[in-house]
Amino acid sequence: MKRKLAGLYAITPDEPATDILVRKVGLALAGGATLVQYRNKTAGPELRLEQGRALAALCRTAGAAFIVNDDLALALELGADGVHLGADDGDLAEARRRLGLGRLLGASCYDRIELAAAAAQAGADYLAFGSVFSSGTKPGAVRAPLAIFAEARRRYTLPLVAIGGITLQNAPQAYAAGADAVAVIGALFDAGDIAGRAAGFTRIHQQQRMQQ
Repeated sequence: MKRKLAGLYAITPDEPATDILVRKVGLALAGGATLVQYRNKTAGPELRLEQGRALAALCRTAGAAFIVNDDLALALELGADGVHLGADDGDLAEARRRLGLGRLLGASCYDRIELAAAAAQAGADYLAFGSVFSSGTKPGAVRAPLAIFAEARRRYTLPLVAIGGITLQNAPQAYAAGADAVAVIGALFDAGDIAGRAAGFTRIHQQQRMQQ
């Protein structure tokens, strides 16, 4: 059964030490993260498999969804709850076919509503737009206006994810614009108190739901 996508979507940092990565993700889960995306652009295949296995087990125990970034083969090998693909990371329709209907397929749509249309048609389960704000992870990323969430909401019933430069200060803007979840890397995992920071994001989501 697919997981509901809402709230804090934690995306892992490029951490080479598996034990440190697992500890950090465990703290994010303790603070209320509902989804974890394994993303490590610097790791080789063996380390990605090692870290993926550890995080998959951790998320399974915590009852959180575990998503793999950009690597369908790894997601399938790990038995992950889904995969997230960018525009150059593979064919969405093929990924949908190989995943089956019970796992999540996420798609990066950047600042382009036409990519959302193609992703929805290919069977994506959620649409991610960004960089919504200035991003330390991808400083040169194209900026997606907050208005794109209202436009996507008018056209599609799929959950919407805001990514890029999300902080405690601006997360309410993303939710108010129409995002269902906020994807966070630096503002979460660079915090001195990761569990506390995750709890802060969780409270913001809960407050926004009460206001709707």
